[in-house]
Amino acid sequence: MSLEWMPRDHDKKDHDLHSDAHWGTDDDAPCVVFEKKPLTDPQGNVVDGLFNAWIRLNNPKQYNSYTTEMVKGVIAGFENASTDRSVVATVFTATGPYAFCTGGNTKEYSEFYSRRCDEYGQYMELFNRMVDAILMCKKPTICRVNGMRVAGGQEIGMACDLTISSDLAIFGQAGPRHGSAPDGGSTDFLPWYLGIEDAMWNCVSCEMWSAYKMKMKNLISKCVPVLKVDGKWVRNPMVITDRYIDDGEIVYGEFKRGDALKEARAFVKHHQPNANFEKLDNEVNKIIWTFANLFPGCLIKSVDGIRMKKKYFWDICKNGNRHWLAANMGGEAFLGFGAFNTRKQTGKDTIDFIKFRQNIADARTWDMDMFAEVMGEPKE
Repeated sequence: MSLEWMPRDHDKKDHDLHSDAHWGTDDDAPCVVFEKKPLTDPQGNVVDGLFNAWIRLNNPKQYNSYTTEMVKGVIAGFENASTDRSVVATVFTATGPYAFCTGGNTKEYSEFYSRRCDEYGQYMELFNRMVDAILMCKKPTICRVNGMRVAGGQEIGMACDLTISSDLAIFGQAGPRHGSAPDGGSTDFLPWYLGIEDAMWNCVSCEMWSAYKMKMKNLISKCVPVLKVDGKWVRNPMVITDRYIDDGEIVYGEFKRGDALKEARAFVKHHQPNANFEKLDNEVNKIIWTFANLFPGCLIKSVDGIRMKKKYFWDICKNGNRHWLAANMGGEAFLGFGAFNTRKQTGKDTIDFIKFRQNIADARTWDMDMFAEVMGEPKE
């Protein structure tokens, strides 16, 4: 029996949650740029009617740190990509050759949110919503790391499903060194990704890891060279990319030392402004083409099944972390972000940790006099 007689409405419904007002253009930095790029096959042919959503952090002068308004733009981008019928996958990236993201905007943190604990608590509601938007996006998410991914940038990157990175990128946390804790996802995600002591050290040491070390630890899917010199691809010369024994340990992905590192840094500094992301984009497109040739419903159910494990600990910890991070803006964060924000005036981006600990051991009151003792003095 045919059911063609039953009335059916084919008019498309608008499921978008946000308007274009949440996004900007390259000329509007700092902002988030949202683009729909046509899906292409492996030969570069455009596929009609299908797209990839690109969400790009656009604040290169401040290493793509996110301002409050940019957080809103990221949320808008992932939520609209999630409900867009024509989108196959979502790519999260940033402007320029130097940074994917270095976390929250420390100028904004220091000059507005410090000692305004309730205001920062409201900001953390937005930050939590940003991570939620990534973890809840009903399209697979790829973090295209064009440069350093540090602090909150590392956390929102790890919320994505897959990461493809420039081999010049560095990765790590900065919280305990600059007045915070990596409670925007790292303390939740890393124990799933790493052995418990690797997770511990990565969270608390503020040690930067190369893209090659991240790949060796299975924290990213792939890293590719982005320096093309005299027509040849050159791997990151600052990093050891061959395995060898050093003091009884296998060394791979570690940074070189001494004069070798200085020479390599000079080489990278000269060539990085002209970084070529052709290989990076090819790898991103390969992944997306794989996604495009799968049942979309089965694909996202499979993705959500893996995400669920990350999301479980994120969900049970995020509210408590939000309250602690807000309260901390009246103490160590006030000092840490203040020191970083005034580094050009003092020549130091951290406080005097030893003096601070001595003051704590002496049960000093946490007042402005005590704080002043551990902050750097302005240079003459």
